[in-house]
Amino acid sequence: MCGRFNVTDSPVVGDLMDKLGMPLRPRPQLNVPPGGNAEFVIEGGAGRQLVDGIWSLLIEQKPDGSGYRPNPKFHTFNARSDRLTSSPLWNKAYPSRRCIVPVSAFHEWRGKQVYNIHPKGEATALAGLWQSWRFGGDLVNSFTVITLPPHPRFSHIHPKSIPLMLRPDDFDMWLDPNFNQTDAFQGMMKSHIAAPLICQPVRSANYLDPVGDAEVLEAD
Repeated sequence: MCGRFNVTDSPVVGDLMDKLGMPLRPRPQLNVPPGGNAEFVIEGGAGRQLVDGIWSLLIEQKPDGSGYRPNPKFHTFNARSDRLTSSPLWNKAYPSRRCIVPVSAFHEWRGKQVYNIHPKGEATALAGLWQSWRFGGDLVNSFTVITLPPHPRFSHIHPKSIPLMLRPDDFDMWLDPNFNQTDAFQGMMKSHIAAPLICQPVRSANYLDPVGDAEVLEAD
């Protein structure tokens, strides 16, 4: 799974946004949880946009009317890659509503130790899906992060999955809403490490001070 992430005001985030052709930068924030708000990149008639949304594809209005929350009946902050075409949760969004979530790093826990994880020397382009919802006069965006099957060299940190991290060569096709031949993405849906991955133990998800040596997982 991908259960937390952070966005820092750093050169690597700026470099990622430049590669995405975006002059804007996502707002810095730490320890973003499922159901939290974050920014993601989509492409449409007006070109690429950085939009804000709730991290969980299915959302609903809060019972007290104070805002919006993930739909409690379904866990939709992560989307398993092997269900993108078969599950009704994902198969309508997958052909034309793909997005990229630009983050500095994502977090996983091994016991009580949190790891700050990102490609070596880079920010992280998480692959996702997105949706827009109309609640009365409000238009609210939401998104999910795609996860791959467990990777044998990552499973000692997280045994269930690893998020799909896109490379710059993937950006244009992935974001193109008119490209609906999803079979072209089958290769990237297999578990892989596309670039050397830094797994840095840190003090906590809110305080990213290193507390030990980083582990480097080489690319496949």
